[in-house]
Amino acid sequence: MDKQQLQTWIEEYLSGTDYELITLSISATNDILVEVDSLKGVDVDFCEKLNRFLVEKLDTLPLDYSLEVGSVSLTDPFKTKMQYQKHLGDDVEVLIATDGQSTKYRGQLVSVDEDTFSIDVEEKVAVEGKKRKELQTKTYTWAYDTPKYVKYDLKF
Repeated sequence: MDKQQLQTWIEEYLSGTDYELITLSISATNDILVEVDSLKGVDVDFCEKLNRFLVEKLDTLPLDYSLEVGSVSLTDPFKTKMQYQKHLGDDVEVLIATDGQSTKYRGQLVSVDEDTFSIDVEEKVAVEGKKRKELQTKTYTWAYDTPKYVKYDLKF
């Protein structure tokens, strides 16, 4: 299976839409996974049409395959800047791993630009002259490639 050809077909289909290819994976046994996303969410009918389009293309090839077309899971880490933009204003979880130690930050995604993103985290901070720690908001900014992962902080 030629992954580059498959990606070309998908991008051809997605051009002119607000959808973006997030994941394309092909296993050794030709199990194909296609995940798309958009700022407005993913419509099941759109996935069905993309699936039919790809089946027509793949059926011209002499191979056995399985195909799954769908949207990205809410619990999957972000892979593209568009996903950061989509979740602007939402609560996110960020895992930073440095020097063998990991730190999780949970806060509101408040800024997304070309090279970095920022979250506001509420932390209890000792204030001079006060006995109790006070809740304050601190903004953290990272480059997209710094965290081990960033994902939507799903709360029930």
